[in-house]
Amino acid sequence: MNEKEYIKKKPGKFSRVNLVRDFKKHWALYLMAIPMIAFFIIFHYIPMTGILMAFEKYKIKLGVFGSPWIGLANFRDFFTSVYAPRVIRNTVIISLLQLIFEFPAAIIFALLLNELDDKLFKKSVQMITYMPHFISMVVIAGIIVNFAKSSGVITSIVSVFTGETTSILAKPTAWRPLYILSDLWQNLGFSSIIYVAAISGVDQQLYEAAELDGANRWQQTIHVTLPGIANTVIIMLILRIGSIMSVGQEKTILLYNPQIYETADIISSFVYRKGLIEGDYGYSTAVGLFNSVVNFLLIITANYFSRKYSETSLF
Repeated sequence: MNEKEYIKKKPGKFSRVNLVRDFKKHWALYLMAIPMIAFFIIFHYIPMTGILMAFEKYKIKLGVFGSPWIGLANFRDFFTSVYAPRVIRNTVIISLLQLIFEFPAAIIFALLLNELDDKLFKKSVQMITYMPHFISMVVIAGIIVNFAKSSGVITSIVSVFTGETTSILAKPTAWRPLYILSDLWQNLGFSSIIYVAAISGVDQQLYEAAELDGANRWQQTIHVTLPGIANTVIIMLILRIGSIMSVGQEKTILLYNPQIYETADIISSFVYRKGLIEGDYGYSTAVGLFNSVVNFLLIITANYFSRKYSETSLF
């Protein structure tokens, strides 16, 4: 049997002939994909050569391929420093707090929206809760600074119970609650969009059947809505677990100060400070690479257990 006869019998089998045939048939789609492919190659794959800096005493004038090779020295310096336990601990704690409070909050908010019958009120609630997500982080940080300063609204409210008028941004113990609460305000509505969409895709006949069986709204939510969006929740959970070590640095860099480094300094802000401010590019690249490897292992592990026990996975 020659190759052409094999292709006719196995049209779904990948081969050079099939690829050429598919390209001729869908050449316009391949052409449209070129900008996206070029984007990923230029901005995602080519910059990966910078990973070499993690194993070098990087000098700008010598470049990536000319700087002296020092092996794992940058990693050793990080893990033996006083900063490693602090930034890893802070990153994990903040990320776990986000997972515990923000992740289920978006699901609960979507379920509550689903119970609203007044379409105008529902749309108004969605618009109001979505808007903070589209405000610049610099503006958000400015609002938090004004509210959390010694004469700010939040500080004044806290002072009623504690008697202290010190700026909240100067208290290490207040950083994590402030971070999580501001995150909830900014991202709760937007994070719920995917769950609202998933709920709208649940078969309405299931609700009708449940209602005929005497199920109330709460029972319908438990036995129809939640199972209907379970796959979406699992996928989002896998992605969230895979980014546990990647707490965004924007808000932290805009709000933290040396007084609260003990609880506010995270891996991404540490990388920013070491790399862009202190100019130690090799060291900061090593810390960033460690962060990425841990995230990669976490998402692979989460995906494995999800596929094993729920038959839902990313890959």
